[in-house]
Amino acid sequence: MPFPDESLPAPYAPVVPRLLDRDHSILAFNRRVLNWAERPEVPLVERLRYLCIVSSNLDEFFEVRAEPHVRACLEGQGSGPYTAESFDALSEAAHDLVARQYALYNDELLPAFAEHGIHVISHGKRNPAQRKWVHEYFEREVRPLLIPVALDPAHPFPQVANKSLNFIVKLSGKDAFGRENPIAILKVPRVLPRLIRMPAKVSDGKTLVVALSSIVRAHLHAMFPGREVGQFSQFRVTRHSDLAVDEEDVKNLRTALRQGLQHRNYGQAVRLEVSADCDESLSSFLLAQFNLPAGALYRVPGPVNLARFSQMVDLIDEPRFKDLRFTPYQASYPINLSPGQSFFDRLQRSDVLIHQPFESFDGVIEFLREAVADPQVLAIKQTIYRTGADSVLMDLLREAVRRGKEVMAVVELKARFDEEANINWAEVLESIGAQVVYGVVGLKTHAKMLLVTRREGRHIRRYGHLSTGNYNPRTARLYTDISHLTADPQLTADMDALFVHLAGQSRLPKLQRLWVAPFDLHKNLVARIDALADAAGAGKPTRIVAKMNALTDEALIAALLQAGRQGVKIDLIVRGACMLPAQVPGVSENIRVRSIIGRFLEHSRVFYFREDEDEQLYLSSADWMNRNMMRRVEVAWPVTHPVLRQRLIDECLVAYLHDGRDAWELAADGRYARVDGNLHAGEPGASRTIEAHGAQTALMGRYAFRGRSAGG
Repeated sequence: MPFPDESLPAPYAPVVPRLLDRDHSILAFNRRVLNWAERPEVPLVERLRYLCIVSSNLDEFFEVRAEPHVRACLEGQGSGPYTAESFDALSEAAHDLVARQYALYNDELLPAFAEHGIHVISHGKRNPAQRKWVHEYFEREVRPLLIPVALDPAHPFPQVANKSLNFIVKLSGKDAFGRENPIAILKVPRVLPRLIRMPAKVSDGKTLVVALSSIVRAHLHAMFPGREVGQFSQFRVTRHSDLAVDEEDVKNLRTALRQGLQHRNYGQAVRLEVSADCDESLSSFLLAQFNLPAGALYRVPGPVNLARFSQMVDLIDEPRFKDLRFTPYQASYPINLSPGQSFFDRLQRSDVLIHQPFESFDGVIEFLREAVADPQVLAIKQTIYRTGADSVLMDLLREAVRRGKEVMAVVELKARFDEEANINWAEVLESIGAQVVYGVVGLKTHAKMLLVTRREGRHIRRYGHLSTGNYNPRTARLYTDISHLTADPQLTADMDALFVHLAGQSRLPKLQRLWVAPFDLHKNLVARIDALADAAGAGKPTRIVAKMNALTDEALIAALLQAGRQGVKIDLIVRGACMLPAQVPGVSENIRVRSIIGRFLEHSRVFYFREDEDEQLYLSSADWMNRNMMRRVEVAWPVTHPVLRQRLIDECLVAYLHDGRDAWELAADGRYARVDGNLHAGEPGASRTIEAHGAQTALMGRYAFRGRSAGG
């Protein structure tokens, strides 16, 4: 597979084109995120935040995607999807990205913070009073938790947890028993903060922050009395962390996952980070200890965990530094709702869309709150994928149980890195009498649904909420998503049938509105694309615009490529990994791929299909990935109301197609280039305002204006 930053082979195969590599595409996405940290016009604290986001993303990339490459390298694999060569190429790309991160951190961000009187102060730059304070902090807070381990036959190399901070130390002299054991390991507990702000009394009027690693490093000699500390280095190992549980072979999935969580921190090592000046003998020792190839070693000129520097954002949260941050954005109350109005009365008139985070997620919370308080509501059913450890929605479900309502929660225990929080919520809900189910064996339940059943006179009526995003109030302020509130009888009946299926695993009946994976979502998407290809071949005007987070499903890519060759005009707005080669002569001239990286994380999935005058628009919880189509329970649903549909076209598609600030386009050579603001100036319907500001900025302004207008 071609590396996205290299030219594609020519001539390009017109029938079965080679797809772009998924893992390299993920790294390319992170290079686009890093660009926000590199932009001087972005407020300084936000630049640091984006740098930390890239580090966190890289951690997850290594935890989830790197293991087969590392294994192939160790085994000398020369063929197949993972080889020693694929490891080398991926390693080179990852090393280049990490080098960019640390160059930015050392050469731009730290000096810029210093200009504002904010310093990450090292041991060599601390004055006597500051060193005294650091020493007292070490003795009081740190030393009681440290246990150095000198290695010998009775003290083997200790278990080192995933992404934990550690030191390796070379000692001279002999121990208390007269033996030479020159290597020692010092593990730094995770309960300690990685950054500490020094008090004003020793800060000389500045804002001084000291790293825990610097504190430990300055006191290494104190941890080995009677021995001389020679070479040393901080180090951090990243481990493969995808939980693997054979659902067919376990009696209790929740118990099996909880047991698996205990071992996640000690999976196969895939990356080793050490200080840039780490002695060769120590780095070689660690590589051998963790059974890693040389390419898995990352020498970094700074802290081995930049992601933890997000703590600095909180340490300098003061009014005098407000100009170093984005101007706070206050989401407007949903424009189609009126505070205090009954949701049930409102939804009987028409559906409601909420465009988050421009509109507040409070609308969804208030919908559930009213359902919990309403004595006519008989039952509440909800899927739970990522709600967070502290969730007002979960508290409302608990209150619903206490009020005697039937509550069913479909809890996805296998939501990656949220397993523990979801297990805890499942146990809490189950303990008070809620009906808790875990979906279908072998599938993740990724659909986002909330269904309320209410008695109205002699009739039963359902009200539903469907969403492209999670039931998480915190991320709802950071992610762009669409919430859809509806009382449509067909749509809510489909939702109810799906809940029954998830609980009883009965055969899913023929649905009227919902497309559901793994049953018909993939098939229907391919069929819709194929139908437009046929229509284009017959000379009809056709159009596809699809917005998603990732595009890696090969069957959908093949259908899109064929439709493009038939004449369908296709625009794909893909935030992250995209394996479709766009704008390749003879292959994909009719297909454009762009990625929007903005202040908020693009997360909504919107699929638009047009044949002549017939327009169809679907919202979905699913990206166009094989796992979403075949190994998850996902939903896509149509928005048929012409006003609501046009609103989604304008805000989620047109605005992003004409974004001239935060957009990147995928070129025929596999590289992404940041879009020039005037690129689409001559196109019909192009908005100069949106081009000048970027889609997210324009939407923030639009909703802020609407919020002010609604407030009088």
